[in-house]
Amino acid sequence: MGRPRVLSRERIRDSALMIIDRSGLGELSMRKLAGELGVQAASLYKHYSTKDEVLDDVASLIVTTVDTSAFDADENWPVALAAWARSYRAALVSHPNMVPFLAGGPGQRDESLRIADSVHGGLVRAGWPPREATLIGAATRSLVLGSTVGSFSRGFVDDVQVYRDRYPHMDQAHLLRAKASEIDTASFELALTAFVDGLRMRFAAA
Repeated sequence: MGRPRVLSRERIRDSALMIIDRSGLGELSMRKLAGELGVQAASLYKHYSTKDEVLDDVASLIVTTVDTSAFDADENWPVALAAWARSYRAALVSHPNMVPFLAGGPGQRDESLRIADSVHGGLVRAGWPPREATLIGAATRSLVLGSTVGSFSRGFVDDVQVYRDRYPHMDQAHLLRAKASEIDTASFELALTAFVDGLRMRFAAA
């Protein structure tokens, strides 16, 4: 038999994310996490004091994939904003069960605060007043989170009779579920484009 793998924060964090991806945020507990790793729960507390500490590390792992480099390179702010929003959404779409936890805010997570600092700094350097930059960052975050917290199209069933007889303008609603990913992405792009275009007008007027 091979030697048992050494327990580490990275192994604990990665196993926690695997449980969340597979079964949902509510299914994560220190007991289940220990079982996944083949250890006693007490072993986990040598590395993490609480489950929330584990979740903070999982959240940090996810947001490390969010790209704000366009802001750091002083790209045109609408391009940088859209690139950040798309990267942010891609990270959340990869781990949708973590969205409710991430929606709670960055707390003291270094990676999340680094992103907020990069976005805010890029917008202010581009000419946005600090207050407006804060609002834009918050609004973009709301747009991204709203597009990932659930799927509009997957909420429909594929039975034509459910909609045809009672809702005359929804006679094609039974087709939505099969195209959910395409519709969800397209609706996000529509909202993002409209948002950025509106900000361009606001910036020009100011």
